[in-house]
Amino acid sequence: MKVSLGMLSVAGLLSFGLLIFAGKSVNAEDSPQWRGKDRTGVSAEKGLLKSWPQGGPKLLWKATNLGEGHATPAIAKGRAYGMGLRGDAEVVWALDLSTGKELWNRRIAGGVQLDAGQGGYGSRSTPTVVSDRLYALGVSGHFVCLSLADGKVLWEHDLPTEYSAEVPKWGYCESPLIEGNMVVIAPGGSKGAIVAFDKVNGRQVWVSQLPDGARAHYSSAIAATVDGKRQIIHFLSNGVFGVSATEGKYLWRYNSPANGVANCSSPIFHDNHVFAASSYSTGGGLAKIQGNTATEVYFTKDMMNHHGGVILLGEYLYGYDDHSRTLNCMEFKTGKVVWAEKSVGKGSLTYADGHLYLRSERGPVALIEASPEKYIERGRFEQPDRSRANAWPYPVVANGRLYLRDQDIMLCYEIKE
Repeated sequence: MKVSLGMLSVAGLLSFGLLIFAGKSVNAEDSPQWRGKDRTGVSAEKGLLKSWPQGGPKLLWKATNLGEGHATPAIAKGRAYGMGLRGDAEVVWALDLSTGKELWNRRIAGGVQLDAGQGGYGSRSTPTVVSDRLYALGVSGHFVCLSLADGKVLWEHDLPTEYSAEVPKWGYCESPLIEGNMVVIAPGGSKGAIVAFDKVNGRQVWVSQLPDGARAHYSSAIAATVDGKRQIIHFLSNGVFGVSATEGKYLWRYNSPANGVANCSSPIFHDNHVFAASSYSTGGGLAKIQGNTATEVYFTKDMMNHHGGVILLGEYLYGYDDHSRTLNCMEFKTGKVVWAEKSVGKGSLTYADGHLYLRSERGPVALIEASPEKYIERGRFEQPDRSRANAWPYPVVANGRLYLRDQDIMLCYEIKE
């Protein structure tokens, strides 16, 4: 039977796994921003491989000339979007997902001056794709809104200049957060720690001033509903902060997870609790949020998560711990470790269809059952064409495929059953 679009309701289109948007099909399992649709690292995708063959899943294509950088790509509307440093220009690029071929690129800033001894000069931020626009933050603080069609600059801000901010030692790494009609970013300056812009015209909606000179670090914000009210939750230089999403008013602060070097992993919100963690001999802690107060429930050295992220599944946290040098499964509400395993080593995580995808910063990738009972590995492979840099970009699962960015290249694997 042939089915025309006119015969299908929106619900029917969703059941087919796609919507029609601006003349393009938009798959329901895109990953249009940092850590997926909900910024949790958790995908709702189903029907993926339950184990991998020797040598890993099938490689479909390899993209090249992406530029220097650790930026995790966004996958949306049949394209991959990312960033990189090409010569003396930082660019945003778009690739065709069917072939890996570049469709367009846009220079957003000149060369950057960072500490090359700590990971190089290139981009770190994941672009955020919403409607027909893309929002991206350059490593030197140039913040842009681009047209998805061709990369045309629609509006832009120079965050360090406008908000009297110092570029972090290893550059701006934050991935822009969309909240309603706003896009939220943290300049970390004396004229604004966190700022919200109108996502259409780029005009400032509100600016948040935070105590004790909170500066931008390397984490990305999340949004959550706390006691019926929307909040922006951000991990900055000297703590985790909660501000009102409607006006940027400072609400609460949780200090324990912060270190003085680099706070990288995004916080996690669940059941009016916030969990955040960092490395450098610090650890992770859980705080209960009530009104304008954050009350610590526990703090542990058993989730010293550097920059690979922590994932919450049910009532359990999964993440790599620098202290034990193991992948740990830990009870969310108590901090008790239920299992620990060396696996493929220190790396970044994503989740889909009952499995964790762990990418070691040294290259190997593992498929692991997401079980609080014990560590069960269902396959691993060595990433080909490895650069000399640590593999810091997170693995991305979208539309039955696995994407691995490694500096100048990106690899696309078929992982659908």
